[in-house]
Amino acid sequence: MRAMKASDLFLRCLEAEGVEYIFGVPGEENADVMMSLLDSPIEFVVCRHEQGAAYMADMYGRLTGRPGVCLGTLGPGATNLMTGVGQADMDHSPLVAVTGQGAVTRLHKESHQAMDVVAMFEPVTKWAETVYNARTIPEIVRKAFKLAQAEKPGATHIELPEDVAKQDVDEPPIVPGTKVRRPVADEKSIDAAVAMIEAAERPVLLIGNGCARTRVTKQLNRFVDATGIYAAMTFMAKGVVSDRHDRSLFAAGLGINDHVQSVFEHADLVISVGNDMVEWHPSRWNPDHDTPILHIDFTPAEVDAAYRCDVEVVGDIAAALWAVNERLGDDHRKDDVPLYANVREKLLYELTVESADDDGFPMKPQRILHDLRQEMDDHDIVISDVGAHKMWTARHYPTYEPNTCIISNGFCSMAGSLPGSIAAKLVHPDRRVVALQGDGGFMMNVQELATAAMYGVPCVQLVWEDGGYGLIEWKQTLGFGQSSHTKFANPDFVQLGEAFGCFTRRVESAADLRPTLQEAFAQTDRPSLVIVPVDYRENLSLSERCGAILPR
Repeated sequence: MRAMKASDLFLRCLEAEGVEYIFGVPGEENADVMMSLLDSPIEFVVCRHEQGAAYMADMYGRLTGRPGVCLGTLGPGATNLMTGVGQADMDHSPLVAVTGQGAVTRLHKESHQAMDVVAMFEPVTKWAETVYNARTIPEIVRKAFKLAQAEKPGATHIELPEDVAKQDVDEPPIVPGTKVRRPVADEKSIDAAVAMIEAAERPVLLIGNGCARTRVTKQLNRFVDATGIYAAMTFMAKGVVSDRHDRSLFAAGLGINDHVQSVFEHADLVISVGNDMVEWHPSRWNPDHDTPILHIDFTPAEVDAAYRCDVEVVGDIAAALWAVNERLGDDHRKDDVPLYANVREKLLYELTVESADDDGFPMKPQRILHDLRQEMDDHDIVISDVGAHKMWTARHYPTYEPNTCIISNGFCSMAGSLPGSIAAKLVHPDRRVVALQGDGGFMMNVQELATAAMYGVPCVQLVWEDGGYGLIEWKQTLGFGQSSHTKFANPDFVQLGEAFGCFTRRVESAADLRPTLQEAFAQTDRPSLVIVPVDYRENLSLSERCGAILPR
């Protein structure tokens, strides 16, 4: 090997990992990496804030299954990355964060902007490490990517000090080998699972994020078709079983006593597949701790008083489902459960008939989501931010394919949908991409509209405007009978969007939304901003129908 600068080797290693984009902000201590990028096919997406860069890398990882990469400098650049990195880690999205650092000769003492960034990242990553010697770069990069992608996926962190980046080195990159096959579940656990399923009369599936990110839809749908068992999906698993399927119970985990809650109260077996406990705690659907549970996942079950599994099938989920399907055969269909069928009919009526007819303005959440669904193809992508609209999206946006309705429901951080929509459109330029957000979350990362405009990314920002933190007001009102400090003032969003170079419209009536969305989708070389006033009086109406929001 001919000697090269360490920062050049670092880029060669990223190229060997198949990295297409690095999302980030340049800084003084990552300057050598920035110079090396001039000779790399990797595209550096210049963001306006490191948090936005991390959200973009998170979304890239969710949609591709390959680690997204974000970059910041030391100190404040690194701290700005943390929220997005934490989201990727808790939501199990593969991500590699790269930060610069001061020279190792000054890290042992008080020094300008220097802090222990690796220690700071350890709680929000699977692994974090500093490169102290340039010769270790190939191993460190390979390990960071391997761990980020391994089940359960998450974030890793590499710190590259500025003096190490300048070293000469003659090490070659480590080219990833063939794909690592995951272990499969043992035969005895498969037999025990089949016995539980055969004995149950009122089973229900609880499908989690692990199924969305591992593309197990084929075997899961085969199981549902063969057994007729109804399936409820967590927020992050929407679409794994199409909501058109007559056994779909739509989304579970709304946090209120919704219709689907009655299904779990009635069930004599919960089949939990790829479920991450961060989404819907089992104490909500198994409050008496006595429901039989079959756990199917890559990892053993978390220890929890409400999640006492009778059988654990640990291994590759798709392989486990295939084995169960082979044992059961294609004619082992359960008798229909009238309660479950009734729940589906109630939800279907609310999602279609009731949602379509209300012309009130400001628009009700149900009508907004109904009209948006009408304009989106099955494979188009909606990215929901966090807020009251997230609850409505989970409940009222039918989803037909996995990873087409993206909701952060682990770390649940606000302001990720706008930057996430940029990455989603880069990954899938042939699909319509809508970032659905409240005005509060929108303003937290509004600067990334400039990024979308600079790169000509035609993603659509659909902002629900109510002048407040709607979900917090909802919960405060239910808990205290009043709200406190949830209102704020907004700028003129139309002028703001136009100043960023966006196609911008404010919806003026319920009938105006669909044609406005059509105009936005017609834009091919710039982002769009659509503002729709929302009537959040519906929040309390939903609580009156279903019950108070439950604490996590």
